[in-house]
Amino acid sequence: MYESDAAKAKEAVQDMIRKGPTKLMVIVGVIIFILVFMRPWVQVGAGQRGIVLNFGAVQKQVLEEGLHFRIPVMQEVALMDVKVQKAETDAAAASADLQDVSSRVALNYHVVPDKANVVYQTIGVQFKERIIDPAILEVVKAVTAKYTAEELITKRPAVSEAMRLALAERLLVNNIAVDAFSIVIFSFSKVFTEAIEAKQTAEQLALKAKRDLDRIKIEAEQKITAARAEAESLRLQRANISPDLIELRRIEANMKAIEKWNGILPQVTGAGAVPLIGLGDTPKAVKP
Repeated sequence: MYESDAAKAKEAVQDMIRKGPTKLMVIVGVIIFILVFMRPWVQVGAGQRGIVLNFGAVQKQVLEEGLHFRIPVMQEVALMDVKVQKAETDAAAASADLQDVSSRVALNYHVVPDKANVVYQTIGVQFKERIIDPAILEVVKAVTAKYTAEELITKRPAVSEAMRLALAERLLVNNIAVDAFSIVIFSFSKVFTEAIEAKQTAEQLALKAKRDLDRIKIEAEQKITAARAEAESLRLQRANISPDLIELRRIEANMKAIEKWNGILPQVTGAGAVPLIGLGDTPKAVKP
């Protein structure tokens, strides 16, 4: 009996030894299958967040960048981009003075990382088409209607800031943050554009005329000042005239006349006077 039991045990051990490699291969195969096909891990890249889904239900947990494990079949992880993105939109609106305004605006935005699961659950990944573009169109129309066409040009920074603040408030409700906003271009109707150009031309001409008038006034004032200075100088000269000064001026005049004299005395000193003969060099008479 004992020999029979020993033989059975021996056979069982030998059977296990013979089947051992097969079982090991099955276990290894199952592990490889799970790792390769079931993929119990997920990698969240830079600028992304992972949304955990348990049998399709969005969980509160948001996976950050890096490698994370999941339960195969039960859990899935959806990736959402939270980097800064850009949206350019063309919008048509009317100004406060009922001028047609066409504009192109650019918006930089990103999904709030901690709220990526809420955005995925309530909006999905197509949030640009569903939320961003409609919000831009509505805000541009609302803000444009508060300004005249001329103010849209002269107060462009204020208009852009008003649009940015309105968009930031509107999009933050949907867990989307605004990073920057800019008005790329404003365009108006041809008639209005020509009117603006004509107004600018008139203002330039008026400015030039004003400058010319100011220049003429300055030149006239300069001439008046010079005339006053000259008159004052003559007045002072007349005030300083005395008999001695008159005599001095007469002597100076005679001295200048003497300096210019060529040494020849006049032949006739006056009407009815006797000619002076033999004085100086007199020209000889020419015979006829």
